Amino acid sequence: MSGVNEIRSAFLDYFGRNGHEVVASSPLVPRNDPTLMFTNAGMVQFKNVFTGLESRPYSTAASAQKCVRAGGKHNDLDNVGYTARHHTFFEMLGNFSFGDYFKERAIELAWNLITKEYGIDRNRLLVTVYHTDDEAFGLWKKIAGLSEDKIIRIATSDNFWAMGDTGPCGPCSEIFYDHGDHIWGGPPGSKDEDGDRFIEIWNLVFMQYEQVTKDQRVDLPRPSIDTGMGLERVSALLQGKHDNYDTDLFRALIAASMEATSTDAEGQRRASHRVIADHLRSAAFLIADGVLPSNEGRGYVLRRIMRRAMRHGELLGAREPLMWKLVPALVGQMGAAYPELVRGEGLIAETLKLEETRFRKTLERGLGLLNDAVSGLSDGGELDGETAFKLYDTYGFPLDLTQDALRQKNISVDTDAFAKAMARQKAEARANWSGSGDAATEAVWFEIKEAHGATEFLGYDTERAEGVVQALVSNGATAKSASAGDKVEIVVNQTPFYAESGGQMGDAGVILFEGGKAEVRDTLKKGDGLFVHYAEVVEGTLKVSDAVVLEVDHARRGRLRSNHSATHLIHEALREILGTHVAQKGSLVAPERLRFDVSHPKPVTAEELKAVEIMANEIVVQNAPVTTRLMSVDDAISEGAMALFGEKYGDEVRVVSMGKAKHGSKSGKAYSVELCGGTHVGATGDIGLIRILSDSAVGAGVRRIEALTGEAAREYLSTQDERVKSLASVLKVQPDDVVGRVEALMDERKKLERELADVKKKLALGGGGSAGGDGIRDINGVKFLGRVVTGVEPKDLKGLADEGKKSAGSGVVAFVGVSDDGKASAVVAVTDDLTARFSAVDLVRIASQALGGKGGGGRPDMAQAGGPDGAQAENAIEAVAAAIG
Repeated sequence: MSGVNEIRSAFLDYFGRNGHEVVASSPLVPRNDPTLMFTNAGMVQFKNVFTGLESRPYSTAASAQKCVRAGGKHNDLDNVGYTARHHTFFEMLGNFSFGDYFKERAIELAWNLITKEYGIDRNRLLVTVYHTDDEAFGLWKKIAGLSEDKIIRIATSDNFWAMGDTGPCGPCSEIFYDHGDHIWGGPPGSKDEDGDRFIEIWNLVFMQYEQVTKDQRVDLPRPSIDTGMGLERVSALLQGKHDNYDTDLFRALIAASMEATSTDAEGQRRASHRVIADHLRSAAFLIADGVLPSNEGRGYVLRRIMRRAMRHGELLGAREPLMWKLVPALVGQMGAAYPELVRGEGLIAETLKLEETRFRKTLERGLGLLNDAVSGLSDGGELDGETAFKLYDTYGFPLDLTQDALRQKNISVDTDAFAKAMARQKAEARANWSGSGDAATEAVWFEIKEAHGATEFLGYDTERAEGVVQALVSNGATAKSASAGDKVEIVVNQTPFYAESGGQMGDAGVILFEGGKAEVRDTLKKGDGLFVHYAEVVEGTLKVSDAVVLEVDHARRGRLRSNHSATHLIHEALREILGTHVAQKGSLVAPERLRFDVSHPKPVTAEELKAVEIMANEIVVQNAPVTTRLMSVDDAISEGAMALFGEKYGDEVRVVSMGKAKHGSKSGKAYSVELCGGTHVGATGDIGLIRILSDSAVGAGVRRIEALTGEAAREYLSTQDERVKSLASVLKVQPDDVVGRVEALMDERKKLERELADVKKKLALGGGGSAGGDGIRDINGVKFLGRVVTGVEPKDLKGLADEGKKSAGSGVVAFVGVSDDGKASAVVAVTDDLTARFSAVDLVRIASQALGGKGGGGRPDMAQAGGPDGAQAENAIEAVAAAIG
């Protein structure tokens, strides 16, 4: 049981055998404590259980919790690599009781694990208790048999834990290991306690009280237990080491670093290898938990960790990206315990490689500037803050990286001057922000961004999280509170709500706070990185600095994810079926449907749409995982990723891949690969079904595709099926025979329409009036056939006119058809031998004028016009006749 993995497993197995629920580590980004940048203790995921806000199906638990301390008040970054026990990433072993057992059982479990399971020499152990905790003092004597000189009372806050100024709190009891008198240091509470002889290995927190006010403390009705034992420290102890970096896990990572750089770990290189090993763990686990390098918040802390390690790689002589090459060694050591490392190995490696590639482009220039700046400084000198700020502002050197680079030269940095330079830059940026109208309205978001920084987006991994209200905006101005009935824009420090971007609509949901609720109708981006929740307070009063719970509308988000992923699949299918000229020109990803516009010069045929739908659904039924990677824009596009129209991309982009192609040149490769920052399904099968509804034109060379997915597609098909069944019932045939029956009816209708038209022609051409029996009269030697007809479609009048010309042989024919709504259409035809004397166009215009119309057109031998007044039909005929005479 000497290996780190064995020690971790033994801890969890021991508590599992003793009735504890073994709970997996929570993510490094806390979902239930917005005050923390990263999860830094085992109890973080159980915070709401301890406070009573959440219940679990178990009352005791044990976990191995991954933790990071590299930002905020818990920041060990500067010491990592130079001490034996400082880490940015560490694992905290812990057991917890939520109102079940208390001090006696907790002490008994801890003592038995350490002395019996782990076999640690009891004679080398001593404990501390809070100076007034007589109960714990007595229990250690009773259970462990420790003499009173090995149970040390501590009166400081080191042995009293509190969740905050108010809330649960209680005394602690710490277990120390004595490494022997050959190492300098004294026991806890002594003047030499900062030495390395006595090392704390486990802390037991007895959550016994509730701090009601500063001066009032009452007993908790259900006292609880929260313990924490650093895996790295206890592993070093069990492996007979005094240095965490000498344990098997770190030795394996350092060995990989040594091999990759062809260097040993002696002298000054020792610290560099340790930094790389530690920071590799932090970076890899943060990336696996959804944090990506950026210039804001958690992403900035990750970038600092990565660049610090990369700088030490450069010190070891690495001239090519190094960190990504070490990922397999880390996965091999820790992947079994933390499968997220295995799942994210590709993303982790690519992210590290991309960041180091970019960083190396500026590292040489930055170090050149730094070396020039300190060339005249002697040992113990100080670099001016303006130069340090220039390194930060121009070359992306965090201040701590500059300090680390100067550590070996014993040169410090004027941090006060650095801070003044930073403040001056912000003031100049604020002064440059001016405008009127919309620009002036947007200024409020700039001020909020300057004051609080960008919003941390958690929505790739969760749909529920806690946050702290940083700002409220009402009618374009900041507000301190908003009450029931108020419409307000809410900005929090972190959110799972997706802000509208790339065609995907913003999320809706609720924001819960003590005594109230706000309903979020939409989420938009403002001020370069602020996620703004457009909401209405429906209960209570919401105030700035309130802690809130943000819950995305899960069903709506699910439909958005399905529709967004479906656009990628349809887009690729269109390119496969129609050609690679197809490119997306805009989109709308809504909960109920998807719509996107693509470049294509002609309508998409029904057969082509069917082929597109079949191909897209082939990928759906693959149920292939949807993977996301971080890459540079150039690398992503060189690998075949498509950038979408209208999108702005930074240096780093998310590349979303889904499915495996089954046809064409891409067969066997990734089916769809696109640059996209939206939310997507976990696997293509989650889309359920894709149904393309239509193709239509929206402009020259641009077609619009509309489609449905999932339940909406199923409901659409169900409705269509019901319609077919109803139609089959009316037609008295089986549903499969509907098309044949309708085609037969249509043929029969066409036949009847032709027969009816023939009858109407014969009736219209029949004799009458003062003319001869054939209806033809003579006007100054010119034969004229003129007739008013009803029940004849305007399109059929020309056919009547042709028949009239045949009957006349030589002459002029005029027909006026009157419709049911009282309007009229006129046709005039002139036989070829008379077109030199009469123009059908001139004559039909005379008829149109009589009908109250204007104009008319056609050829000299046949022309057509119309008019609104069908009551003047006979006058129109006579007007034509008069024009002939």
